[in-house]
Amino acid sequence: MPHVRFSLLPDDASELRSSADQLAVATSQLEAADLDAFDGDDPGALGRAVDHRATVRHFCEEHPDALHRSCLTGHLTGSAAIVDDAGSRVLLIHHTKLDRWLQPGGHADGEGALALVARTEAEEETGLRDLRVVWPAVDVDVHEIPQLGDTPPHRHLDLRFAVVAPADAVISADPTETKGARWFLPDEVAAVDPEGELTHLVRRALSVVRSLR
Repeated sequence: MPHVRFSLLPDDASELRSSADQLAVATSQLEAADLDAFDGDDPGALGRAVDHRATVRHFCEEHPDALHRSCLTGHLTGSAAIVDDAGSRVLLIHHTKLDRWLQPGGHADGEGALALVARTEAEEETGLRDLRVVWPAVDVDVHEIPQLGDTPPHRHLDLRFAVVAPADAVISADPTETKGARWFLPDEVAAVDPEGELTHLVRRALSVVRSLR
């Protein structure tokens, strides 16, 4: 059974606001992430998330510019697993540069409130409005980004949030960022996720959102 310890953030929540010490805000949101809320979750995936949190923690200690793209070895990002109002589907985008289906998300660019980053990127990439962020984050992931143009290979250190779309949500994907966006049922995600990491995120996000009902 789930431990119900998640909540929907109001728009004026402190977790969605900037602060003078941006990196401290980011690390506090990292530490708040709830990675083991559901009994029976994949222990391998849980172990990876815990290890990734430790990696991000160490990276922030070693790189005071971790929130900025100018940190060329890697930088913090925020992403959103967008769940529909019924708690039955998740919205994925087909990323133009990486040419694969992913959850929306992007660079922090100095913003330490990664929950805000996740919501802002989700709105910009999908055209959805009135998204509600679930607090705290549900996953942490560190992954390699290949060289793209003049940008050298580097790591994205990603804090991942479940986000709830309104019942009347209308998708209007940004064509400069995506090749498209659509709703996926849970069983459909595995077909576009050979490595299984996205499937894990989707499963957790759906479970978390359902626990709020």
